[in-house]
Amino acid sequence: MDTHAQRRTRTAHRSTVKRPHWPSWMPIDPYIVLLLGTVGLAALFPARGTGADVASGASTAAIAFLFFLYGARLSTREALDGLRHWRLHTAVLACTFVVFPVLGTGARALVPALLTHPLYQGLLFLTLVPSTIQSSIAFTSIARGNVPAAICAGSFSSLAGIVLTPLLAAALLGGSGGGFSADSLVKIVLQLLVPFLAGQLARRWIGAFVARHKKVLGLVDRGSILLVVYTAFSEGMTQGMWHQVSPARLAALLAVEAVLLAVMLALTWYGGKALGFGRADRIAIQFAGSKKSLASGLPMASVLFGAHASLAVLPLMLFHQMQLMVCAVIAKRRARDPEEAPGISAAHLVQGQPQHSVLR
Repeated sequence: MDTHAQRRTRTAHRSTVKRPHWPSWMPIDPYIVLLLGTVGLAALFPARGTGADVASGASTAAIAFLFFLYGARLSTREALDGLRHWRLHTAVLACTFVVFPVLGTGARALVPALLTHPLYQGLLFLTLVPSTIQSSIAFTSIARGNVPAAICAGSFSSLAGIVLTPLLAAALLGGSGGGFSADSLVKIVLQLLVPFLAGQLARRWIGAFVARHKKVLGLVDRGSILLVVYTAFSEGMTQGMWHQVSPARLAALLAVEAVLLAVMLALTWYGGKALGFGRADRIAIQFAGSKKSLASGLPMASVLFGAHASLAVLPLMLFHQMQLMVCAVIAKRRARDPEEAPGISAAHLVQGQPQHSVLR
């Protein structure tokens, strides 16, 4: 007769391997379609006057609630359990918050030949945001990599990003980062960090509720981010945002981001090999260390850049879709690798791990 632990292991394994479900022939995140539709809505019907004030207030409240849910979902115990694989997590954090920003800073040489200054600011901000969680897990699972390591690495990156992203923005963007100022750090603390810590403290009482209603709360996540996007692009429309982005500049931005993604994919894969990691760990490092989180970046940009957030998030939105499409192809090729994955199997996932949208 099966033991309870065996049944839990099989359940965790089934939930892991079935998680990726987008079409193999078109690896486009459906949520990107909704985001683009929201941008179109803001272009046709931007919020103005009192409507803009209402949308801005609702967006601020939505961001705070979003990070409250992030805090309520993150299991501190499970995060601490993952520290035993500290070399891998250090490698991912270094890629996310050191290598990426260095490359972003170097891209300043492309201004004004390829990029306008506002687009460069958005590109630099893209390099400062944390890694994804769900898409890193999904692609690592497809490629037969170390799934538990991908879960912990993504979670650590998201947690560290709440503190590191605004600090890096203060250091690298400074007063030239659109609407960024010292007051933005106070806003980050009040709108992001305080709600996150409140969610962590409330997890003891609401953790089970959050786990039971993860699908409904997932819709709240997505709705909150759509509201943030609508508010940001409404402000951008009233300021003539699209007059600042010509088709040629947009094409140049896409080319620069393609090079950035290619460099990070190569560095994470061959760098992992140079550091002595096995195949399964290298897969987790590649997928967690080469991505940027749209779900975390959009609310942060709204707080940091204010009325200038529309141009700041445009590079991030484009990079997000690009990384999904490219990594879907790489994951399927890694899955055909005849070599057996030596890392921890996906069956070792802890039951009850919080579910996050692939958007992250």
